[in-house]
Amino acid sequence: MKPKVLIAEDERRIRELIADYLEEAGMDWCEAEHGDAALVRFREERPDLVILDILMPGVDGYDVCEAIRKESGVPIIFLTAKGEEDDKLLGYDLGADDYMTKPFSPKVLTAKVKALLKRTEAVRTAGNGNRIELDGLAIDPDAREAEADGEPLPLAPKEFDLLLYFMQNRNRVLTRDMLLDHVWGFDYDGDLRTVDTHVKRLRQKLGKRSGWIVTFRGNGYRLMVAP
Repeated sequence: MKPKVLIAEDERRIRELIADYLEEAGMDWCEAEHGDAALVRFREERPDLVILDILMPGVDGYDVCEAIRKESGVPIIFLTAKGEEDDKLLGYDLGADDYMTKPFSPKVLTAKVKALLKRTEAVRTAGNGNRIELDGLAIDPDAREAEADGEPLPLAPKEFDLLLYFMQNRNRVLTRDMLLDHVWGFDYDGDLRTVDTHVKRLRQKLGKRSGWIVTFRGNGYRLMVAP
């Protein structure tokens, strides 16, 4: 089955341009021209990835991203004219997986879409289907589901990937470079603060287990759990 991408963008010309490139890359797509429509289409179509403009009429992309994250871990790429560092960090903090600033190359955007979908699938099949459990915390690589004390743990894709990598390497110090390379990929052009932002969000979602992820200043992080 072809992966489906939701294009949420208020400029029709840009939607059509992105759609043409996605079709050429063998993907299906659906579209929305404002935030409210994006949420409706997301719930109707259940896409595999969302390309989300920030500056849309009505509900903006930040709010749409936040709403999606409450019900899904689908990968999200922000597409926007806002290029300031603080805007990017806010996007990552809300759960976005990548960010492109207009004007952009549709070829590069399509490459990012393909890479995100590929990494999501690769992590999903990691561990040969083995469910990992640590003191009430469980993660299933095949189903891409996590649980805490038997209750679903809603994680964004990169949060899930981070937790899986931590649990596969518990009690081992993982540098920020290692985390960036493994979770985001060698071709990712972001910086190390992206790792810190996602670790912060992961800790928040772990709740009483937030202290399991220990910071080694100037080095990285370690998931410390008693045997």
